[in-house]
Amino acid sequence: MTTTAPARRPDGRAPNQLRPVKIVADYLKFAEGSVLIRVGDTRVVCAVTIDDRVPGWLRGKGSGWVTAEYSMLPRAGTERSQRESMSGRVGGRTHEIQRLIGRSLRGVVDLSRLGERTITVDCDVIQADGGTRTASITGAYVALARAMNRFGMGKLLTGQVAAVSVGMAGAATLLDLNYAEDSSADVDFNVVMIDDGRFVELRGTAEHQAFDRAQLNQMVDLAAAGIRQLFEIQRAAIEAPPSE
Repeated sequence: MTTTAPARRPDGRAPNQLRPVKIVADYLKFAEGSVLIRVGDTRVVCAVTIDDRVPGWLRGKGSGWVTAEYSMLPRAGTERSQRESMSGRVGGRTHEIQRLIGRSLRGVVDLSRLGERTITVDCDVIQADGGTRTASITGAYVALARAMNRFGMGKLLTGQVAAVSVGMAGAATLLDLNYAEDSSADVDFNVVMIDDGRFVELRGTAEHQAFDRAQLNQMVDLAAAGIRQLFEIQRAAIEAPPSE
């Protein structure tokens, strides 16, 4: 099967082209580190809090912890969604995403040298047009790195992590799907990668048609190329001077 994609997508991008990405550092005044990440029309605010305590099961072990919380504003999408606080529990999708963000960040922090501290990264989606979990991971790392650099803990970062979606629509293999592409894709795939080439997560679903090993490899290779571009964008944002 050929995997040659159309020359251009509905939004004008090439098949292997990321949406425009912008990371605004120090977006919030009081957080230890914060960013607004814009990926196309998706917007996520990521904020870091550092506490000098750990969960009960880690007390006395000399190790730290990195965790995350994720939420979406009621009007982040085309229709209003109910606040999860109104239902009295965190939904399954939210729980899955915030666990993924936490795992991704822990994969690049030396927890054994962090001391008995907990770093919490809050990721709040203020506008959703596909790829909210991947944008959250990419932005959360920048907020985390800026916070750790600010407080003299930058050497505890063991790597860099970012994420992107890929998918297939018919014979086309596409990078960084927006909502319209994601909702109609035959295959939807999310990739989280560390800058040494190792993966935190590869999660793909065949929505309409199964994919073979060759197509899987092609999607992973396309995602890896996109993530390497995101690493460069992250580095520029991490190195940006503090906002006044």
